[in-house]
Amino acid sequence: MTSHHLAGWVELDGTRLSPEAIDTILLTTPGQVCHFGGEFFLAWNTCSARDHFGLMEGAGPKGAIVCDGEIRGEIVPRAPEMPLEEAIVTAVRLRSDEGVVALSGGVDSTLVAKLAGRECVAVGLADSHDLKQAQLAAGTLNLSCTYVTITENEIESALPEVLRAIPQKNPVNAGIALTQYFIARWAGKHGYRRIITGQGADELFGGYSRYLETTTLETDLERDFAGLEAQARRDQAVAALHGTYLSMPYLDIRVVRAARAIPAAEKVNNGRRKIPLRTVAERYIPQDLAWYEKKAMQYGSGVWPALRKLARKNGYKTSMQDYIDQIIRVEHGL
Repeated sequence: MTSHHLAGWVELDGTRLSPEAIDTILLTTPGQVCHFGGEFFLAWNTCSARDHFGLMEGAGPKGAIVCDGEIRGEIVPRAPEMPLEEAIVTAVRLRSDEGVVALSGGVDSTLVAKLAGRECVAVGLADSHDLKQAQLAAGTLNLSCTYVTITENEIESALPEVLRAIPQKNPVNAGIALTQYFIARWAGKHGYRRIITGQGADELFGGYSRYLETTTLETDLERDFAGLEAQARRDQAVAALHGTYLSMPYLDIRVVRAARAIPAAEKVNNGRRKIPLRTVAERYIPQDLAWYEKKAMQYGSGVWPALRKLARKNGYKTSMQDYIDQIIRVEHGL
């Protein structure tokens, strides 16, 4: 029987595939691979395939089947169009057979946590916004959650390892990646491989505060959605340091299709952001959680001010980028 290597997970027509089912398909109906959904890098014989959006790292381009070094097919999951609520519920269901949910207390992760019903983990410095909000959300929804308090010393120790892993080495990427690092560290230590997250919701539904001011909202959303592949590459690289990977329900093809069918003006309007997602969320979580406006990950976790403090402590009072560049130079013995 054909044997394969799989990083991530695979589904076909809304059903998760076991390793045995994948082997059977590869042996008897390999054309079905073109319709695989999920988050995966799959290798067999002289072929390999990556998921449609390239959420899992691996050899070859995203959404392609490569055999003997040549592209032989395109990965287009066979999933019917459906309303946004059904799409989100389906996406979370497909991912919640295992793993831990990264909870920050914002609508994105809180809705996922409620639908998944799995153990949660929240990370931040002592008294950080995200730890407090995650405690509120978990307590309100009766979710089991572990709260991991990190320190400035841990951030300073982890920063060189994070910078080695991430492709784009700048302060914003470092801040986000550091928070992911500590989530993945906890998950790996506690035997989890999959970390279910809320990534992608801001770009799909208009979550950034700058969207309130722009006059080119549709264009901005398209540009930011296109940038998600690079974000996934960063986050998966950090997760891999601890033998884990991120799973992103909002980047399921069903959710992406449903979200992109909604006009931009219905996503951001009258001073409110992510309106369609919050409207779905309030059917599952209390209204105050569904409409709560949360800080970005690196700010809410307290990592960003800690990074600024470390930069100043090391003599870089005006440029965090210079501080990061110096760490890279030291790492390379320059």
